[in-house]
Amino acid sequence: MAFDLCAYDENVRKVIPYYDEIHAQTIDLLSEFANGNEIALLDTGCGSGTFARKAADSLLLSELVLCDPLEGMLDAAKQKLAGKTAEFHQTGSESLKFTERFDAVTAIQCHHYFDQQTRESAVKNCFYALKPGGILIVFENTAANSEAGKALLLGRLERFGLTHGRTPEEVKHHSARYGTEYFPLTIEEHLQLLRNTGFCTAEVFWHSYHQTGFYALKDH
Repeated sequence: MAFDLCAYDENVRKVIPYYDEIHAQTIDLLSEFANGNEIALLDTGCGSGTFARKAADSLLLSELVLCDPLEGMLDAAKQKLAGKTAEFHQTGSESLKFTERFDAVTAIQCHHYFDQQTRESAVKNCFYALKPGGILIVFENTAANSEAGKALLLGRLERFGLTHGRTPEEVKHHSARYGTEYFPLTIEEHLQLLRNTGFCTAEVFWHSYHQTGFYALKDH
């Protein structure tokens, strides 16, 4: 059965508020970082290639590499990147083997499925893949700092899903995955992980619901 790209992307938009804005913010930050120059970009956890296609259309890229552990996702990404020069690898961030190859690495909504040790390995591999002076951009589900905050967060996400066509059963199932199938860190825990990995700068540049955008710079 063929992969339905439109259905997949529309389902993601029912789950992640401001999904397209996340991509737009990432491209805007990359544009500022590149400052009119060509950059080599690795998009790890590329999914169906939606972001990579936008990046290929919007940025000056000397190289574009997409990685994902799922063959079906890579097949979908190859469809979306048809006509563009890109390289594809079936691997997750926790198994990347690149060394100082890229000016920028993006990891959008893909590391929160990992346990602590695997997440640390994934971030380290992204660090190793960057050239000195490179930038890592990560978007992740982030955790609330309290049980009261968690309840309000999940309630808002459920209401978002319902208003975008999901069923009550679907939104409750998604809430039940918090801490069992995906493992959000607090914003400060994310920043500390980036600093501990060796990045000289770690910042938040966007936040909504529980999606947070971070960037980290590798020292020259």
